Amino acid sequence: MHTYRRISIVAGAALTAALAATAPHASAVGATPAPKPTQRVEYFTEPGGHPHHRTVPASPAPRRSLAPAAPAVKGDGAVTSVVNNGPIGSKLDVVFIGDGYTASQQDAFHAAVRAKWAKMTAVEPYASYRNLFNVWAVDAVSRDSGVSGDPAQGVKRDTALGSGFFCDGVERLLCVDTGKVESYAAKAPAADLVVVLANSTKYGGAGYNDVVSKVGYDGIATASSDNDRSDQIAVHETGHSLGKLADEYQYDEYGTYTGAEPRDVNISTLDAGRMAAQRTKWYRWLGQSSPDGGTVGSFEGGGYYPKGLFRPTENSIMRSLGREFNLPGREAMIAGFYRHASVLTAADGTAAAGSSVGRGTRVGVRLPAATSTVHWYVDGHEAAWFRGKTTVVPAAVGVPRDGRAHTLTARAVDRTDAVRDPELAKRLRGELSWKVAG
Repeated sequence: MHTYRRISIVAGAALTAALAATAPHASAVGATPAPKPTQRVEYFTEPGGHPHHRTVPASPAPRRSLAPAAPAVKGDGAVTSVVNNGPIGSKLDVVFIGDGYTASQQDAFHAAVRAKWAKMTAVEPYASYRNLFNVWAVDAVSRDSGVSGDPAQGVKRDTALGSGFFCDGVERLLCVDTGKVESYAAKAPAADLVVVLANSTKYGGAGYNDVVSKVGYDGIATASSDNDRSDQIAVHETGHSLGKLADEYQYDEYGTYTGAEPRDVNISTLDAGRMAAQRTKWYRWLGQSSPDGGTVGSFEGGGYYPKGLFRPTENSIMRSLGREFNLPGREAMIAGFYRHASVLTAADGTAAAGSSVGRGTRVGVRLPAATSTVHWYVDGHEAAWFRGKTTVVPAAVGVPRDGRAHTLTARAVDRTDAVRDPELAKRLRGELSWKVAG
């Protein structure tokens, strides 16, 4: 697993202030106390609305060692496999952690995980790539049921992760102790993506996109467990953590962007004409009908600036909740999936990849999507008759009985039309091999 850090585009003065607020300062007698560290979070005031940002006090850092500690109460820290599509390392591992669930409510938390994941994976490209994910539930046992700030600002509850609405006075901002989240996420076998579900029906959530963990995940999304519209918050936040996508909305006070070309794939200083001429950014998608509505082009306003930056479409999920990813965003998400997961894994109940097998041993593979195909090779020569078969027997494929060792290889490629960048397409290939005694 790889750790990546998303760098937000902020105004120069704001960036300077943020760095000053988080930088360590030496203490001296009579010196002004160093500012307390802060975290920048993204939140959503209403379903379908544009997100907002706010700077809040940072959570304490997790303890140095993230080795599993003895549970505070029975069941605390227990890990349950909710979806198992293959070995860790070959799949993108999503970890859900619950907050505001007592010991007797963990079954309700598991049900919330299943429901929330079902809604997240109804959105493309998740829907087409469900087989690329493993999902884990980590139980965090709270003393109180529910979370602070629900239903009113003065409500306080003692919970495992310290979740609460009205964070920094903003009702829909659902903050969490990110250090405690990391301690629980470390209990899962792997964590590429982390979602905290707060035991609540109240609309709200947050995205911590500047969190880079020791465990390996990049960013944390929080959402209400039982609000029918809060799943869109988690999907938007994964646009940052997995797709490395910039926000496509703006603030009027930011004015005109005058900086260098951003690294983010979905915002640019170039309009459609210059982009096409320079063959850069999302030029391959220009003029194409996009799943979020309309046609891919260049729409001014994005990356928080109303002027000087362009976005691919009028209104994708990176601009407003309740939308779809646009075509460049969908491509970036698929690339993000394959940054953590493999296009090809051995099927359950068949010989493990890399193992030695006999001519009569059944060998099988799993493919991530309907757009994937597999080809079989014996000592480098394709057995064309078996193209597309996910289960084979070496003898039938053509491994001879000659007393020598042979290599059986499966090679797969995902030829989805949702990826047009040749460099990204290189991630959509994989192979597995077995040694076969002839």
